[in-house]
Amino acid sequence: MKRLLFPGALVALIILCAIAAPLFGLPDPIRQDIAQRLAGPTASSWLGRDEFGRDVLSRLIWGARTSLGVAFASALTAGIVGVLLGLIGGWSRGTAAFLSVRSMDIILCFPPVLLALLVVTLLGPGAATLILVLSVLYLPGFARVTYSEVLSVRGRDYVEATRALGAPTWYILLRTVLPNIAGPVLVQLSLAVAAAVVLESGLSFLGLGVVPPAPSWGLMIRGARTTMEQAPLLLVWPCAALTLTILAMNLLCDALRDAVDPRTAGR
Repeated sequence: MKRLLFPGALVALIILCAIAAPLFGLPDPIRQDIAQRLAGPTASSWLGRDEFGRDVLSRLIWGARTSLGVAFASALTAGIVGVLLGLIGGWSRGTAAFLSVRSMDIILCFPPVLLALLVVTLLGPGAATLILVLSVLYLPGFARVTYSEVLSVRGRDYVEATRALGAPTWYILLRTVLPNIAGPVLVQLSLAVAAAVVLESGLSFLGLGVVPPAPSWGLMIRGARTTMEQAPLLLVWPCAALTLTILAMNLLCDALRDAVDPRTAGR
C-alpha cells in the first residue's frame, strides 16, 4: 500500500488543481491580447503568453479541467455500462453472455484511433462527442474484465451461501459479487482514464476534439507548432503537463495492480 501514496498523491494534486481552477484568480484563458503576443514570463504571467496573447498558465490549468473531465466522464460511463454487461454475461452465460460480452469483439475489431476519427468526423468535434467516442472504445475492456472475474467467483462458497439464503439475483450481483471483483475493475478504470487523456489530446491536436478557443493540452500543442522557433517554451509546457499526468496515472495503475494482485499484495 505504500507504493500507492506517491502516485496517488500526485494524481490527486493534479485533479485538485484542475477542480480548483476558478479559485486561483487566473486570467481568462480565452481572452486574447495581441499586444502581448509571445511575451515571455512576467510577474503577472508566470509562463508567458501564447500566439494570441493568452495566458499560458491559465490555459494549462483550465486545459487540465477539459482533458481530465473528458477522460473521467468517458471512463466512468464505459465502466458503469461495461460492468453491468459483464455481470449479466458472467452470471447468466449462454445467450446473455454472447449478447452482452461477445458482441464487444465487434468494437475491438476496429483500431481505436481510426474508430475515433470516423465517429468524430461524422458527428463533429466537441467534448460531448469525445466522451461518447471514448466511452464506446473503452467499453469492451470493462465488459471483458468483469465477465472473467464473475466467472471466477460465481461458484465460491460465499456466493452459494447468499444464493441459498434466497437473495435475489440483483442483490447477489451488486452486494456479493461486485465488491469482490472491484480490484481488477478499479485497475481497468485507471488504465482507461490514462488512455483517454492521451487520445483526447491527440484528437484535439488533429482538430477533431475540443473546439477552439476552449483550452486543451492538445490544442495548446497544436497551436505552439507554428511558433516553435520563436517561442519553444510554448510547446514545452503542455507537453510537460501531459507527460507528468500520464506518468503519474501509469504509476498509480501499477501500484493498484500490485495491491489487488494476491501474488504481490503480501510483499
